Amino acid sequence: QNDSRFQSSQNHELKERLKPELLELIRQQRLNRLCHGTLFRKISSRRRQDKLWYCRLSPNHKVLHYGDVEGEKETPSIEALQEKIPVADIKNVVTGKDCPHMKENKGKQTKEVLDLAFSITYDVEEYSLNFIASSRTDFCLWTDGLNVLLGKEMSSESMRSELEILLSMEIKLRLLDLENVPIPDTAPPIPKPPSNFNFCYDFSQAEQ
Repeated sequence: QNDSRFQSSQNHELKERLKPELLELIRQQRLNRLCHGTLFRKISSRRRQDKLWYCRLSPNHKVLHYGDVEGEKETPSIEALQEKIPVADIKNVVTGKDCPHMKENKGKQTKEVLDLAFSITYDVEEYSLNFIASSRTDFCLWTDGLNVLLGKEMSSESMRSELEILLSMEIKLRLLDLENVPIPDTAPPIPKPPSNFNFCYDFSQAEQ
């Protein structure tokens, strides 16, 4: 029992030591995602078809560029996005029912929409840019990324689960290292495909 307690306290210590490095990795991934940008929908009760707009962060992380787009096919260039907000002007990130566009339609919003809504307030907190993410993943990526830009902590459930996965992978690798299991520096070569795929089960035959 003492051994398992010792091991568990060692694991805990190792986790705490690894956390800053892995959190930095997640922060960089979030900022990269914001630089790539995301397509958002403008929710309108009057219009049958929602308008689309795109938002992305400049490569130097200093300006948010955004603007309306026609289709979903390709990522618009930063030059094609007409509007911009300097990151230095962003005051706050709010989510859910605290968002200005959710307060306007109080009582009309479903929980699903509230869970995807976020806004940034900028200048003297009089202006806001309002978002409704297309998925909870996009919501987490953007709210985390915006918090990173503002020098705040990331707090999404995605960040917590990614951190846990990365921590457990790192600890397993380090334990293998301790047991003198050689860990190669490069991935093993991919084997050639088989000459035929007769061993695959053909579901279409089974359904007839």
